[in-house]
Amino acid sequence: MMCLEKGKPLYRVERKIEETNEPFDDGEHIIYVNGADKDASTELGKLMHDFFCTDPDDMNYKELADKVRYFKEDEKGVATMCKVMEDMRNESARDAKWKQVVESVLRWLSMGLSHEQIAKGEGITLEQVREIAGMKRV
Repeated sequence: MMCLEKGKPLYRVERKIEETNEPFDDGEHIIYVNGADKDASTELGKLMHDFFCTDPDDMNYKELADKVRYFKEDEKGVATMCKVMEDMRNESARDAKWKQVVESVLRWLSMGLSHEQIAKGEGITLEQVREIAGMKRV
């Protein structure tokens, strides 16, 4: 497990070629931001404060406060946020249901049922059964 709790506001991660210790310059750069660093004397600390703040009146950055106000207080913003949350809930429910189907199909496969029998029994397509069967070998 990677631990970045070194008290720094940012952690820059660059890739390198292990054998030569040379940079692997593929254009990928990873920056981890320490969300616990809310040092009000730095711009990043102020931003982290705002990210964790629930009251737009207590925020440092007007642009962010205005957006929070919009999504929390404006009728259109609240409706937009409700729709986003509903979509996320629905996606999560679909993912959970699909996971159950995958587990069930894998059990049926281990018992020797044919792809056609499983598709009919689970109410999914033959192609989906084949896709899941391919996962089993991975």
